[in-house]
Amino acid sequence: MEKDIAALKRDTDLAGPAKAVLKKGEGRSLKAGGMWIYDNEISEVRGEFEDGDILSVEDFDGYFMGYGFINSASKIRIRMLSRRQEGKITPAFLERRVYDCWAYRKSVIDTASCRLIFGEADFLPGLVVDKFSDVLVVESLALGIDRLKIFLLESLKKTLAADGIFIRGIYERSDAKVRLQEGMERFKGFIGAPFDTKVEILENGVRYQVDVKEGQKTGFFLDQKNNRAAIQKLCPGKKVLDCFTHTGSFALNAGIAGAASVLGVDASELGIAQARENAGLNGLEDKVSFICADVFEFLPELEKKGESYDVVILDPPAFTKSRQATKNAVKGYREINLRGMKLVKDGGFLATCSCSHFMEQELFAKTIKEAARGARKRLRQVEFCTQAPDHPILWAAEESYYLKFYIFQVVSER
Repeated sequence: MEKDIAALKRDTDLAGPAKAVLKKGEGRSLKAGGMWIYDNEISEVRGEFEDGDILSVEDFDGYFMGYGFINSASKIRIRMLSRRQEGKITPAFLERRVYDCWAYRKSVIDTASCRLIFGEADFLPGLVVDKFSDVLVVESLALGIDRLKIFLLESLKKTLAADGIFIRGIYERSDAKVRLQEGMERFKGFIGAPFDTKVEILENGVRYQVDVKEGQKTGFFLDQKNNRAAIQKLCPGKKVLDCFTHTGSFALNAGIAGAASVLGVDASELGIAQARENAGLNGLEDKVSFICADVFEFLPELEKKGESYDVVILDPPAFTKSRQATKNAVKGYREINLRGMKLVKDGGFLATCSCSHFMEQELFAKTIKEAARGARKRLRQVEFCTQAPDHPILWAAEESYYLKFYIFQVVSER
């Protein structure tokens, strides 16, 4: 399919003749600007199609709604690609989408290492592409975009080359379980020639070795870039605790900013090994140390020992990946925030976040407030942030907003 697209004329229409028709009263999310149509919202599909094809979408009364990819194996039956009736879905259209992604990043963030394509928020549903220095890592999560993947990546390489940026290799990390829900196999491997999958990047003055093959997700969490920078101003001369440190990113930002001492904690032995390697890369071994431990068990132990810190950072993994599991997730967030607050010195700072889309901002704030009440602490909000702007939030596409990040000053009851 990819080779066929590359060989087509730039104005060839890729949309097929099939047409999906919504049920009367359905498509409310779509009409509000959303990007997904669920299986139970569709009345019928007229015409022949194959899963992964691009087709047009109409409301029950024939009103044109746009073009999208269809996949009868997925509950997300159609992922929208365009709302424009007058514009065909052509190779030139896709090239323009890719160019727009790059033009946007150049305007909003340092592009040495950044997310270049963020799925629905960039109107390329199901596709994620991260740039780590001169390496691209791609994650393809939907059948329709998977069929266009190679063409889009070649377009991206050409777009970058026009600005003098040359990519030496591409690695695919399409190994997420969600692919199974799309009727697709999980895949992990090189696209093109093999290369060294450990890549050194520089962010906020900190050097990291990113393992794009074995690291979590695409190898490194770029979405916290600005939030990591935000904690630097709090840390000079301070004693810092970084919980769920992963490969040490917040801990190293504290260290590079001049913290007196930093302790990073994570349950992953691989993550801790990489964090120690990164500390060495920055010459921070003497003041930034790491321990492999379960944070939920480790924080009460620190409290019993009478430990306290000027800055405590909580950057946990998503405690829920479904709306049904949110209730249990609230308990987890409440517990770690309560424990974290108890370890903050009076007048010190707590940085805390949630990376779960289902842990909505209002609920997360409510949970933190309950934790503060339980810890008998008062909170003064210093800062609230979301994900870095290379992970844009598309309003009405709720799935694109997931990261909530707070910095508080923690004071005793007074």
